[in-house]
Amino acid sequence: MKALCWYGTRDVRVEEVPDPKILAVDDIIIKTSTTAICGSDLHLYHGTVPMMEQGDILGHEFMGTIVEKGPDVKDLKVGDRVIIPFAISCGHCFFCKREHYSCCDNTNPKSYFLKKMNGDATAGIFGYSHLMGGYAGGQAEYVRVPYANVGPARVTSELDDDDLAMLTDAFPTGYMAAENCSIQPGDTVAVWGCGPIGQFAIRSAYLLGAHEVIAIDVVPGRLKLAEQAGATIVNASNEDEIVDRLKQMTGGMGPDACIDAVGYEAESHGAVGLYDTVKQTLMMTTDSAQILRQVILSCRKAGVVSLPGVYVGMADKVPMGALMNKALTIKTGQTHIAKYMRTGLQLLKDGKIKPSEIISHRLSINDAANGYKIFDENKNEVTKIVLKC
Repeated sequence: MKALCWYGTRDVRVEEVPDPKILAVDDIIIKTSTTAICGSDLHLYHGTVPMMEQGDILGHEFMGTIVEKGPDVKDLKVGDRVIIPFAISCGHCFFCKREHYSCCDNTNPKSYFLKKMNGDATAGIFGYSHLMGGYAGGQAEYVRVPYANVGPARVTSELDDDDLAMLTDAFPTGYMAAENCSIQPGDTVAVWGCGPIGQFAIRSAYLLGAHEVIAIDVVPGRLKLAEQAGATIVNASNEDEIVDRLKQMTGGMGPDACIDAVGYEAESHGAVGLYDTVKQTLMMTTDSAQILRQVILSCRKAGVVSLPGVYVGMADKVPMGALMNKALTIKTGQTHIAKYMRTGLQLLKDGKIKPSEIISHRLSINDAANGYKIFDENKNEVTKIVLKC
């Protein structure tokens, strides 16, 4: 089969690799119809995620049709069209029973390494390094899906692939980020980063009752898409003015909730940006805290900070004094995708969302490597790239 494989920093290739096989009694094999390139995949492309090995198959946003199943798969059958959560969950551990699926204790066979780094490990994740379990990803013609009784959801034929593929990560991540804000009627929510997660956080904040959403980015096309969703846009080209401007827009208080949909590879400028870049280059820190600083300083007292943007290690110059003294609540986490994917599916069926509206590029799996290059260079103001198999 054809699959997109990682070979090093900015070196990914479409190659012929062996087809996957059933390895456990509750596995399924799907023939992929649509997969997507996530902004988080660029972290792999940039070589900033540890424990990648040459030849690893990338991709964690995908869907398709079941072509083979293990004998213990209960409610799914060959021929079913399914969407697949990016995080792999066992369904019966302490965390899965509480629907904290991304915290699953049983699906990351390499959990030792994350426990050494973070004190605990996350669930296994498709196509996202051996730190996250070493599972082959979904940017391939066929994919093995373990624990198939827990995560995959059967979908009907009238629903469009492009909408459904957005439910395997991007929309649920934006929705959970907005839900974590505990939005009350009349609230103002600020969203840093208008990529796919930010776009869906904006739309979800309005679904959950926000009065106003402020969208912050530097890319004109992304700001335009946010504006079309009803957001008030702020161009972040002058980073030094962001905190003061948000205070001015909210009567001096700051937004009720702030969402960081950017994460640890935030690009920043000026003296503070140079400081972050130097420390990351020298491996004195791993994560840029530029957006995190803005979020904490901007949020109103007793407000909520929501972090769907990926952070992987250590961040420097985090304003802990402001965080504590302003009585802020921080909510974070990999998306509990097996839960929120189904929330998104119901919203799609009810006609309340149209996730495919953010897609800017549709390519063949044969052109996947070029898709990464386009996304990385932000040619044509990329928002989302989907790949057809």
